[in-house]
Amino acid sequence: MSKQFDQFNKLTDLALEGGGSKRLAAQKDKGKLTARERIDLLFDEDSFNEIGRLVSFEYLSSGFRPSSVITGYGTVNGRKVFVYSQDFTIDGGALSAEAATKICKILDLALDNGCPVVGLIDSGGAKIQEGVFSLSGYSSIFEKNIACSGVIPQISAIYGPAAGGATYSPALTDFIFMVDQVSQMYITGPDVVKSVTGENVTHQELGGVETHAFKSGVSHFVHDDEQSSIVAIKELLGFLPQNNMENSPKDFFEFPDAHEPQDLDEIIPEDKFVGYNVIDVIANTLDGAKFFEIHENFARNVVVGFGRLNGNSVGIIANQPEIMAGSLDIDASNKAARFVRFCDAFNIPLITFVDVPGFMPGVSQESGGIIRHGAKLIYAYAEASVPKISVILRKAYGGAYIVMSSKNLRGDINYALPFSEIAVMGAEGAVNIINRKELNSDENNSLREKLVSEYQEKLMNPFVAASKGLIDEVIETDSVREKLISALKILENKRESLPFKKHGNIPL
Repeated sequence: MSKQFDQFNKLTDLALEGGGSKRLAAQKDKGKLTARERIDLLFDEDSFNEIGRLVSFEYLSSGFRPSSVITGYGTVNGRKVFVYSQDFTIDGGALSAEAATKICKILDLALDNGCPVVGLIDSGGAKIQEGVFSLSGYSSIFEKNIACSGVIPQISAIYGPAAGGATYSPALTDFIFMVDQVSQMYITGPDVVKSVTGENVTHQELGGVETHAFKSGVSHFVHDDEQSSIVAIKELLGFLPQNNMENSPKDFFEFPDAHEPQDLDEIIPEDKFVGYNVIDVIANTLDGAKFFEIHENFARNVVVGFGRLNGNSVGIIANQPEIMAGSLDIDASNKAARFVRFCDAFNIPLITFVDVPGFMPGVSQESGGIIRHGAKLIYAYAEASVPKISVILRKAYGGAYIVMSSKNLRGDINYALPFSEIAVMGAEGAVNIINRKELNSDENNSLREKLVSEYQEKLMNPFVAASKGLIDEVIETDSVREKLISALKILENKRESLPFKKHGNIPL
């Protein structure tokens, strides 16, 4: 009996050592945490339970070889979460058939038990020595990611390389975290790129945060180190439900109304051509003035993220007048549409702050498919069945007005501030088209001003829209938070179903 216990203890110790002391030291020298240190930071103290510790062990002349991934479950702030953490000290984190089996097992357990899953990625890709078997492992993981999508939250954190097939599993999850100068994501590495295209590029230039957080939009979050990244993962989980059958947990701040909301007159300039930071409006509205922004560095002309109203988790979408006047372009449409669909999948009410002059014009936008990409946002809002509340802050012009949670896209409650404008386009542009014959002389400035004023009075002000039921209420600037909380309360038991279908055909 003691022999078996000795063997058990030996194998356990070897498994806990990962790739050995030299490789662990090399990992630390790169400024990276080990796979087990990441797990310890993520979970509540002493709550982690490992599954499959002895999977893939081999009795080799060199001794025991553990799997390149650690899997298990525990609690994060008291709520159950499943995890897999790839160990770069073992075969560079390469995915073997056995490692894939462990990851699939965790995804199955998370799905069956209705719990979020976090993947801590640090892998050079498929284990080349296994050929098609490691590739088959990736395809099995992808299938599980898709099965989990919209059922349980899936979060990926890239804490090293994610090369080849390793990139597509994170891409199928809901949120991706990266660390500056550490994380890398690419389908083919710099050597392959050089051999095929002749381009000389570094790992960071090809797949670092500058590429994926600022340009491609693959990554949602960037942090300076792994520790702060894991803190943010824990914060994000606090806004999310365990699964699509539950609601997010309420989290009342000790003093939910401790901050004294400003009158929005003090934040929003009277001149509609002057920019401002819409995050000031958002924070001014939320509990504790706390806004958890997502995709902060990508498509900055639209803002998305989470906050709380009277303790309830809400998803925020807002045009950003500070960037491109808040107009919608291809990237902004994709960013907002995906966030709307996530919130709808997980029962998170949507609050939309509107200040948009229209879709971004231009040859590059048209040739890039702004029609198709803008249609994604229309589709997302119209399909969403969660409570949808909007506030028109200043202007809502043209198709962009329609897209931003308008009444006819099944918006539940639509508010507008008294000085807001709703129209096909700005008054100046409209008058120049409608009255072009009368205004064919530059000397007609006084007539132009008169016609602009008449157009604004007769067609653009929110009272016109309110008279037709397209705006439910024109509200005072100091009552926005109060009105949003009231609307959420009245909509908290909203139940809405769509016609039966296998699925729609969103314009991807």
